[in-house]
Amino acid sequence: MENILGNIDPKTIDELYRTWKSNPNSVDEGWQKFFLGFDLAISGSYSAQDCIADSEFKVIKLIEAYRMRGHLFTKTNPVRTRRSYSPTLDIENFGLGTKDLDIRFKAGELIGLPNATLSEIIERLNRIYCRSIGVEYMYLREPKLVDWIQSRVEGTLNHTQFSPDQQKHILYHLTAAVGFEQFIHRKFVGQKRFSLEGLEALIPALDTTIEHGAEHGVKEFVIGMAHRGRLNVITNIMRKPYEEIFAEFIGEAYDDESTLGDVKYHLGYSNTIETDKGKLVRLHLVPNPSHLETVGPVAEGIARARIDDAYQGDVNSLIPIIIHGDAAVAAQGVVYETIQMSRLSGYSTGGTIHIVLNNQVGFTTNYIDARSSTYSTDVAKVTLSPVFHVNADDPEALLHVIRLAVEFRQTFHRDVFIDLLGYRKYGHNEGDEPRFTQPVLYDLIAKHPNVRDIYTSKLVETKVISVEDAATIRKDYDTMLEERFVLAQANPKIRIGRFIPEKSSGYRYSSSNEFEKSPDTGVSKEMLNMVSNALVELPKGIDFFKKLVKIIDERRENYTLQKVDWAMAELLAYGTLIAEGHPVRLSGQDSERGTFSHRHSVYSIQGSEEKYYPLQNIPNASAKFSVYNSLLSEYGVLGFEYGYSVALPNGLTIWEAQFGDFHNVAQVIIDQYISSAEDKWGLQSGLVLLLPHGFEGQGPEHSSARIERFLTLSARNNMQIVNATTPANFFHVLRRQLKRDFRTPLVVFTPKSILRHPKNISTLQELESGSFLEVIDDSNVDEKAVSRVVFCSGKIYYDLLQRKEELDVKDIALVRIEQLYPFPSRQVEKILDRYPNAKKWLWVQEEPQNMGAWNFVKDRITGVPLEVISRAPSGSPAVGLSKIHNLEQKEIITKVFRPCTCELKNKYCGLQCEEGSRRFNRLNQYEYFERK
Repeated sequence: MENILGNIDPKTIDELYRTWKSNPNSVDEGWQKFFLGFDLAISGSYSAQDCIADSEFKVIKLIEAYRMRGHLFTKTNPVRTRRSYSPTLDIENFGLGTKDLDIRFKAGELIGLPNATLSEIIERLNRIYCRSIGVEYMYLREPKLVDWIQSRVEGTLNHTQFSPDQQKHILYHLTAAVGFEQFIHRKFVGQKRFSLEGLEALIPALDTTIEHGAEHGVKEFVIGMAHRGRLNVITNIMRKPYEEIFAEFIGEAYDDESTLGDVKYHLGYSNTIETDKGKLVRLHLVPNPSHLETVGPVAEGIARARIDDAYQGDVNSLIPIIIHGDAAVAAQGVVYETIQMSRLSGYSTGGTIHIVLNNQVGFTTNYIDARSSTYSTDVAKVTLSPVFHVNADDPEALLHVIRLAVEFRQTFHRDVFIDLLGYRKYGHNEGDEPRFTQPVLYDLIAKHPNVRDIYTSKLVETKVISVEDAATIRKDYDTMLEERFVLAQANPKIRIGRFIPEKSSGYRYSSSNEFEKSPDTGVSKEMLNMVSNALVELPKGIDFFKKLVKIIDERRENYTLQKVDWAMAELLAYGTLIAEGHPVRLSGQDSERGTFSHRHSVYSIQGSEEKYYPLQNIPNASAKFSVYNSLLSEYGVLGFEYGYSVALPNGLTIWEAQFGDFHNVAQVIIDQYISSAEDKWGLQSGLVLLLPHGFEGQGPEHSSARIERFLTLSARNNMQIVNATTPANFFHVLRRQLKRDFRTPLVVFTPKSILRHPKNISTLQELESGSFLEVIDDSNVDEKAVSRVVFCSGKIYYDLLQRKEELDVKDIALVRIEQLYPFPSRQVEKILDRYPNAKKWLWVQEEPQNMGAWNFVKDRITGVPLEVISRAPSGSPAVGLSKIHNLEQKEIITKVFRPCTCELKNKYCGLQCEEGSRRFNRLNQYEYFERK
């Protein structure tokens, strides 16, 4: 040892020792021998000098190999032989042989076998690491995590001894899981159900998660899962009445005729159940679309909202459970996005239990074609989460792992993964033939008994139950299902209950007339002053960034002059809502400052990493303002914020895109949840999307937030689509979200360049009284003289206004449609009546004709010959050169105001004649001309 130590500084040795503890292979073999000897020496069993003996070291290396690689050589696959990995754990690979099997080694102390033979050591290692459970944990970088798992895995021999009563309890849940699937298979032949057969052990596993979790302080679980096994979970775990499930198979109508509904294996459910020990636990199964893994971030958002709201941040009271498929968890990118959120302050839920239903096949794709990684769960290593691989035919092994997972989560508040290896008894949806693509595998599956029968045989063999007892349990369960089936036949109407009803009670569904006129959302001057003071009065003794101080000074000065810009109006909206008891949560990429450096909702302290949150310092505010710079994710984060909004309807939840077109990366959340969840599942959300939009010559990316896509999705009052043009209107529309007794998602196309436009200013009086204006008419016209009415929306209004003021025009009315959907038809009709002498009615937009709002509004502004002025139709939103953009923009504006020189002799022709249109189309082919 002296040769190893030499004259090395003790601090260096200490650092090396810590490095070795986190990763034994990170130091050379000499140091490995020394540190292993040192650890054994301090245990008191024998000296470090003894340990360095060559054979002892070889045994120690063997033990370490089992800990690190034993999971590769387990018996976790119930239906086929595992892939081969090398090098194996054969003792020959460690310089040992059969001659050493009867030799006693002190190294056995490491696994609780002091002075044991090599044969005994190997037997124990195989029992711990290579049977029905494989454990991956040695890559964890924190020694306390490694030690915790190691002590519990090796201290229990990776097994729990269940009592006869506990074993009967397991059998009951297996009977329910298997019996439910078989009953449906008989009663509803050919119908899709995405059965759990081959992975029925999930049911006792979830039961144990809830029971064991309740014993460790858990009061609530939020579960996200896809369709595989969902019906089984919703009945046997969530305890939705069986007759309601059967009615969904045979029903022909909903009890609420306005419901569109969804297939039965997508529906959600909330319930409170009582555990075996009498504790009440709240359960939520989140509604789920067919888009795999989409529900993950939504469930996490719901969980975080419940933790924040119901438990004041106590993560021990709620555990999220996400149930994945093996092909999906390995390949769907949203899984990575969601897992990357798990330890971030704005998104953490205190650790999630992930269960992978590994049936070793995708729709038809073999697992070796479904991923490049060794395991489907290798994404867990991104956040250094432990993984347990378990044979689905060994329910006792699975329940042992479940207990470990719950305790690990409650101790360290980290994610943990359970890879449940089983099979899929039938094809993907019970109606297709799996032997087309998996003939060998499905020959094996056809001969394989189900887990209930396997476990029954074990209990009969150990005399825990008799064959007759087992038959009685099955018969009683089947009889109960038959009785519930009769009930379903008597009342086949389908009812879709409210999700998290304790939070959705008090909120109703909206009706069309409620979107024609907004409620009053003004705020008293006293409250505005109180919020403003928090925003513009910097605390003394703190050195803030000088440029920030200048911005705050400008805000203070403008407020004194009774003026507010866009950013100030936004912050005042948040502050007044907080003061009224509504929590506000804003997240997005760079949302603290704002992409365009306009918001500054957080003040950085000079020379420090600390931050000051002015909206958290409003006197007597009864709610909290939270703002987070999100990770660089749209799909995952938008899903999270949607879930948060569902579970906290009393709060304002906002997701802001860095640029409006970034939402297209999260299109699944928009399509499957935001726009359709109320129709499908009765799920209400007041989520706000802020999408910067506007054509400023910066190229095709980030110009358009794709207004047309949202309008295409709009129907049945499912969303509110707003393109506000004043700070006051933005202020009121944000407050409107919480001032009605229903919740509808709000999409706001927010400005970029006009954030600081000198005309984009509102007065304090406009915030003190009034409401959101769906339509803003032109106040600077001579009504009777108006010959042309120009409808528009958003930024282009300011371009039109500038030209109108330059020309001092009084006979052209600029009318802003601030709310595109629900379309304010009655207000538009009043506009049409106001201008009886108008000869020309125009819709003007800066987007190409096939984009923007034109194709939507042309069918809604009726009774007049509405014409469009826009860019020419295009497959790309905008040109790449700013000079061409400027020419196009100029031509759009000029067409509105240009005097007529053709034979029509209208005062403002707008080039609507054939010749003018021809020339304008040439312009969009980049042939600029000057019309004299």
